[in-house]
Amino acid sequence: MSKPPSREETARKVHSTALHLMRYVRAQDIALGVPPARLSALSVIVFGGKTSLSDLAKAEQVRPPTMSRIIDALVRDGLVKRETDKKDRRSVIITATEKGTRIMHQGRSRREKRLLDLLQPLRREEIDLLDRASEILSKELRTGTH
Repeated sequence: MSKPPSREETARKVHSTALHLMRYVRAQDIALGVPPARLSALSVIVFGGKTSLSDLAKAEQVRPPTMSRIIDALVRDGLVKRETDKKDRRSVIITATEKGTRIMHQGRSRREKRLLDLLQPLRREEIDLLDRASEILSKELRTGTH
């Protein structure tokens, strides 16, 4: 009988699989016609709600000037809009436009469809196991001290 994998081995496997999985589903994003950095920022805005430039830069782990250029491009593309914060006239709030929201939902749908195709041949027990694993990781990401 083999010994159970160590936390390090499991971490390595999860990391590698997560990267490959994201590349696999992200292939669908090419059809959206929005470069990856812009798409990532738009995703934070669409699925996370209105935000400030500095909060968005933190979320995307880039410097504010870099995020400002990304937002400029998204504004030009009609995917987001900048609005002056009513509470603090010096601040700008970034929100998604209908077009930006529509594109992100199309992208999510395409990625989920590609993932569903990958999961299709799996047995019920394997689906249940993946579902439980995703719940465990999601919970840890929400409540962990990371």
